[in-house]
Order: sequence, then structure tokens, then C-alpha cells
Amino acid sequence: MKFKYACIFLLSFVAVEDAFGQDKNGWLRRFINKTISDTTAPGKPSFRVYPTLAYSPETSFEFGFSSLLLFQAKNDTLNRLSEVNAFTFITLEGQYGIWLDNAIYGDHDNWFFLGKTKFQRFPLLYYGIGPETDGHEPALIDANYLLLRQRILRKIVPNMFIGPEFDYQQLYNTQFNQPENHHVYDPPLGSNGGRNLGLGAAMVYDNRHNVLNVRKGLFAELSFLTYRKALASDNNFYGFNLDVRSSHPTNARNVFAWQVYGNFMSGNVPFNQLALMGGEMIMRGYYSGRYRDKNMIAAQAEHRWLPFKFSRRFGGTIFGAAAVVAPKVNEFSWKHIRPSGGVGLRYLLFAKKDIYLRLDVGFTKEGPGFYLFTGEAF
Repeated sequence: MKFKYACIFLLSFVAVEDAFGQDKNGWLRRFINKTISDTTAPGKPSFRVYPTLAYSPETSFEFGFSSLLLFQAKNDTLNRLSEVNAFTFITLEGQYGIWLDNAIYGDHDNWFFLGKTKFQRFPLLYYGIGPETDGHEPALIDANYLLLRQRILRKIVPNMFIGPEFDYQQLYNTQFNQPENHHVYDPPLGSNGGRNLGLGAAMVYDNRHNVLNVRKGLFAELSFLTYRKALASDNNFYGFNLDVRSSHPTNARNVFAWQVYGNFMSGNVPFNQLALMGGEMIMRGYYSGRYRDKNMIAAQAEHRWLPFKFSRRFGGTIFGAAAVVAPKVNEFSWKHIRPSGGVGLRYLLFAKKDIYLRLDVGFTKEGPGFYLFTGEAF
């Protein structure tokens, strides 16, 4: 039930803002305006930091801060909105981490820097590999995890970018803990730690103007990465990645969006770099990695009300998804397709930049999952 208490904390903040809407000279109003309300002029950079409080069985209580930097090159509103989003946390179990995502466009969109950075000391639940793993007694892999992934893309024609990509992932100080009192799993490749550096290329088509809340536009990426021992990797493997997202306004407030996502890998792939089903982006409701294998195809669609007709700040969404994993592409099976679906609540965090805070609850046969983030899932 991670992020449930974060929801309570932040939405109570929102309620206080509304309750003190007439207290224009009060300290509470000024504090909220600095941390939640968007008071920057169009085109000007906006930076906000706000606290989060969460709970999950794996972490106990989790305390953190989210920060969001939004800007447009040369402060020109005709340039696309760039974003750098960071999240730091620490838990009562002594776990900690920092996540950083960036989507930065240069002036006139000639350059596009798309990537993410993660460092965390965090337990990784391991349910095994394959489309039919038992979800009742997962192992626990505790490790330090570092991820550096960046695409450096150059525009070749309007909205089309191409360029090199690198991906560095490392697990160290690992401990593979079997379920209590008995051994169930053979330790997978990479469970003792390791590092892998992938080099490749990406081709991206992107005509979106607002990455965090796309009301109209298409994003399509095809990328290839190869990991070789000759390139400072512990394993030899390679993979293709496909990501297509499309958003269509149905009226001034409503948006219908869909996504198709695929990972296709071959070689000696460590367990942490297999295709992972679940998480906050796609197949919400499943723990990230609940199902994992060398290949995965996933699709999702959702309808967004941004905002509701009766509110200036609050909106919502309803979504559904399906995914399947397999060791080989020719072994995808209809019987292994897993569905998920859910609903979400939205709060307009940065009105002038059309950025929403999202709370989603995803439902699966194995129970619900809660997610609280800035910006839409896709």
C-alpha cells in the first residue's frame, strides 16, 4: 500500500489551501504558494519542493521530498517544456535513495536529452523468472543499486531525433534472502551483484509540447543496446526497446491516451535487467518485477478528465492494461496475458504549466497498488 499515506498528507495540504483561500496575508497561504501553488509567469522557470510521506510493508514509514524543475529554453513559451524531476527518500528500515528523471529540449528543439538516474538501497522482491511464477513467497534481494541511462539526441527533421544511448547498471553489497525457513529459488544470474554497460542508439519521434501532461501528441522510440564484456560488462547480451505513446483530446478538458511497450532481449541477461512487468508507469497494481523474463509486450489505455467540469483543480482518470512475458518471442501465449486496471485522482499542481499531481490505484488479481507522482504515467 505504498504512497497511501503520501496521498493523505498531500491532499490534506490541498484542503488547507482551499480552506485558507481568503487568508491572502497569512503565513500558511504564503507557505502553500511557495511549495504547491504555481505563481511563476508563463515561460519562466519554476522550481518546487514538497514533502512526501509513505508506507509499505517492505519499508515501514517512508519520508522524502520531491522536487520538480520546469523550464523552457530561453524562457520562450514556443519552446517545449523541459522537466527535471527528483525524488529522495529514507525509511525507518534504514533504506534510502534518490531518483532523477530528465527530459530536456534545447532551443528550437535541436537537441533532446532524455534519461534517468537512480541510486537506492532498497529491497527487491524476487518472484522468479517466467510467465507462471508463484506470488505467495518471494525471495528478498537487498542491494545497492545504481542506474545511469541517457540518450543524447539530435533533431534530423521536425520532431524526429536520433543519437547515441548508454545504460550503466550496477548491483553491489547484495544479499539473496530465501523465504523464511526454506529454499525455493535458485539464485538467478546477477544475484551476487555485477555491473553492465550498454552502448547503442535510439530513434525518437516526439511532437509533444508538455511531457508531464500530454493533451495531444505522439511519442515513439525504437532503441538498441548491446552489453559486452569487452565494454566493461559482466555479461554478454543485447536488446531492443519499443515505446509508442499517443494522446488525443476528446474535448477541451478530456484526453484519451494509449501506449504500446515492448522489451526484446537475448543472451545472458541478469535478473535485474530482464523485462519487468509492473510498477508506477505501466501495469499499475503489479509490483515492479512481479513477472519478469527476456521478452515482454504491454499495452495500456486511459481516459483523463483534466480537470472535472465542476472543479478548477481536481481531475481524474480511469485506465486499463494488459501484458505478457516470455523467454522467447515465439513463446508468447494468450494464457499468460495478465490484465490490470484502475482509477486515479488528479490535482492541478502547476496551473500555468498544466502539471498535475497524480494518485493512482491499480487493481489486479493479486490486490491493489497505490502510486503518487507528479505528471501522468505516460
